[in-house]
Order: sequence, then C-alpha cells, then structure tokens
Amino acid sequence: MLTLFHAPRSRSSRILWLLEELGADCEVRRVSIRRMDGSGERDPGNPHPAGQVPAILHDGAVVSESSAVVLYLTDLFPGSEMGRAIGHPERAAYLTWLAYYAGVIEPAVTAHFLDAAKPGTPFGRLYEEMVDRLSTTLSQQDYLLGPTVSAADILLASVMQWAASAMPDLDVLRAHLDRMQARPALARAMARDDA
Repeated sequence: MLTLFHAPRSRSSRILWLLEELGADCEVRRVSIRRMDGSGERDPGNPHPAGQVPAILHDGAVVSESSAVVLYLTDLFPGSEMGRAIGHPERAAYLTWLAYYAGVIEPAVTAHFLDAAKPGTPFGRLYEEMVDRLSTTLSQQDYLLGPTVSAADILLASVMQWAASAMPDLDVLRAHLDRMQARPALARAMARDDA
C-alpha cells in the first residue's frame, strides 16, 4: 500500500502530479502543516520527521523530502517515462538533476525570494550559476535530460509555479514551464489538490 501525506497547495502538490503521471494507485491522506504565513500546525498523524510534506508511506517505510520521494516513486514504477532505471544511459543525469534541485535550485531560489541572494554574495553567485545552468541546458533541449520529460522537470516546474517572483523571466524557462503546465496529469493533480 502506498500513501501520500499531503497538504493542499504545498510541496506535496508536485508529488500528486508525479503520482498522476505514474498512474499510481495511492491513498492521499491530508494533513495540516505549519505554513510560511504562520498559519497551520503540525499534524500528529504526519510521519514526516519535521511535520512537513511531502512524505510517503510504502510497505511500512517512510520516505520524506521531495527529491527522495521522487526517486523512490520513479524507481517503484520503472516503466514510466518519469524516471530513469538503473542501467539507463540517462540515469546519472537524472540523479544529478534530482540532487541539484535539492542542493542548489531550491536553496538559491529561497535565498533570492528572501532577498539574501544579492550580487557578489555567496548566495548571489549560487543563484547566478543556477540561472546560467538552467538557461544553458533548456536552450539546447526541451527538458532537463534531453528530448524526453522526467520527474526532474516536475520539480523544476513546481518551483517556477510557487516561487515565480524569485525566478528570472527568461524565454527558455517560460517555455519549459508552458510545456509542463500543458501536461494532462498536472490538470488531474490540481483537481485533486482543490477537491
């Protein structure tokens, strides 16, 4: 049995999207979380170590944090285009982009959002390098791994959705987001998120 612990309009919405892409049979258990605006509270029924989302429960094991959940789910459904199985020629790039999302993209975007990524500062340089890497990659290909979408693209699109003001207004990034937002699985996930 697979269970997603989900708070609407949060980082777990990207996992709802991925589950729709995977065609996964999954129980969605809504939980409350502390929000950035101070609202909400930690839900005692949420197994995430910090009381946040996303978290999944599968056969008694809890997996938390977006990149880890994405990797776990795409490995659980190896036939999907969303992941790259062990031995696939794009596996190394897939793992790299998942780690880069968690280690660079989200921290750099958060720092920029909080006005802590000023030019010349360590976070400012990190942000500039991130923008350069994303724009260079997506000017050469439609998706992070090449011509075919992956769950790494869901992570990138989701940060461009929730932190649009902290992302640069570049044609290549907007085009990537447009491609991702046109996916039917996203519409299905948002309908579930709003239900």
